[in-house]
Amino acid sequence: MAGGEVPVSVRWIGGADGHLELLDQTRLPGAIEWRECRDVASVIEAIRSLRVRGAPAIGIAGAYGVVVAAGEALRAAQRPVEARVRLLASAEEIAAARPTAVNLRWAVERVLATLPVAPADIATLRATALREAVAIHEEDRRLCAAIGRHGADILPAGDVLTHCNTGALATGGDGTALAVITTAWADGRRFGVWADETRPLFQGARLTAWELVERGIPVTVLVDSAAGHLLATGRIGSCIVGADRIAANGDTANKIGTYALAVLAAAHGVPFFVAAPSSTFDLTIADGSAIPIEERAAAEVTSPWGVTVAPAGAAAFNPAFDVTPARLVRGIVTERGVIAPVTAAEVGRVLGRG
Repeated sequence: MAGGEVPVSVRWIGGADGHLELLDQTRLPGAIEWRECRDVASVIEAIRSLRVRGAPAIGIAGAYGVVVAAGEALRAAQRPVEARVRLLASAEEIAAARPTAVNLRWAVERVLATLPVAPADIATLRATALREAVAIHEEDRRLCAAIGRHGADILPAGDVLTHCNTGALATGGDGTALAVITTAWADGRRFGVWADETRPLFQGARLTAWELVERGIPVTVLVDSAAGHLLATGRIGSCIVGADRIAANGDTANKIGTYALAVLAAAHGVPFFVAAPSSTFDLTIADGSAIPIEERAAAEVTSPWGVTVAPAGAAAFNPAFDVTPARLVRGIVTERGVIAPVTAAEVGRVLGRG
């Protein structure tokens, strides 16, 4: 883009009677297209089809989705109580659109918690929901900046290897793991960034590489299976990734392939970091074994982007996420500081819930 600025991925257009717009990430890097979401069905479709992706961005989209749901209820219901019932049902559909990323349900429930139980009029529901959705969006911008600062302060020397996309496209600000990288670069540090292409949907190649090119930061894309070889060369000083849900003990669910990368990093003595806001932690689950793992369509593996790469009749295993044990993580960078060592006690201490 002109000026080298990475666009935001989620935006609300207009006032309480406005609509949600999402940058269609399935079209990047070839085209920059915005999709209007004026009804709940379009919000859910955008989340499920990965037009919007990245745990924080999904959460923000879900929060604005509640405002869209309030607009639908306004048009369909005659009484405030009836509108609220319709709104709650639609909000649950939005929250369940993707099961692994905890930010989605967290954001939807946070907006719902602000709504009056007995609203005086239907329009009040929509205006109240919008205020909270905007607050969540603004908070994420600040959280990204804090994560970038905390992470840049501890990022070891050397090139950085990352997986999937954790930048502005995945959040409401500059990103999580990618914000660490861009903040360190802004501080004057110079290094190369290596981006796993992140199969089967290539978020690293399509999205992370695009963001870094736009920012003028050197990036090299590699196939996921080349990460072990790269780490063995000694070029990589650290690995840093994002997260979609983190258990109370620090076990981390992230894009499929993250666990393998963490194992390879440990085998080569390379520190492995996770960067995520506190809203990504799910302290209701003790460890990663309780994190639900979304499984996606076989066609993403057998026919990526419409190109057939497997014979007809072949089955496909396509989990969208895997879980990296806390013992493989050197530290988790949050807006409240760095969790290290990664233990349940340290998670509680840094998050202020110990």
